[in-house]
Amino acid sequence: MNIFRFAGDMTHLISILILLLKIYATKSCAGISLKTQELYALVFLTRYMDLVTDYVSLYNTVMKIVFIVSSLAIVWCMRRHPLVRRSYDKDLDTFRHQYVVLACFVLALVLNEKFTFQEVFWAFSIYLEAVAILPQLVLLQRSGNVDNLTGQYVLFLGAYRGLYIINWIYRYFTEDHFTRWIACVSGLVQTALYADFFYYYYLSWKTNTKLKLPA
Repeated sequence: MNIFRFAGDMTHLISILILLLKIYATKSCAGISLKTQELYALVFLTRYMDLVTDYVSLYNTVMKIVFIVSSLAIVWCMRRHPLVRRSYDKDLDTFRHQYVVLACFVLALVLNEKFTFQEVFWAFSIYLEAVAILPQLVLLQRSGNVDNLTGQYVLFLGAYRGLYIINWIYRYFTEDHFTRWIACVSGLVQTALYADFFYYYYLSWKTNTKLKLPA
């Protein structure tokens, strides 16, 4: 594992910790898309099916478990916690994510590196992760104002994917048989989706004003 992947993993972990901090400290999920969190839970559950069949390292196993458990915990809190669920605004979180799931599954059946059960679901998870942030971005645009913790959560989530792109470039030039082209292309698409958010986050930081996304 190279330093870029490790940095990406840690950035991803930080984004999750920020979200958990927001939910547990404020007892609120205002500004957070439940649909995005459900998509991420599905991403991790389908990507890490090899958790019970293949052992790579302790680090790899622990990170997989952390991502699965944390994503399910967030979904549970937003759906079931008596205080947190009251702050969820379903009227703003209207993105039809079921169509995204279906489209990604069909794409995984057609475009995969090997037509096996595990590889198809791995490809599905990669495609789904690339667009899982869409409900969150749509919600933020509709709500207008973005609180600090939510903004930092999305920022670190985008930074994680950017670091993974550097990781793939590094691996392409240092490994003889690096063929994860599905992850590379999907990662570029995912990072591009954050471009607008990054721009307005930079303007907010530069002018020291509250982050706002245009509707």
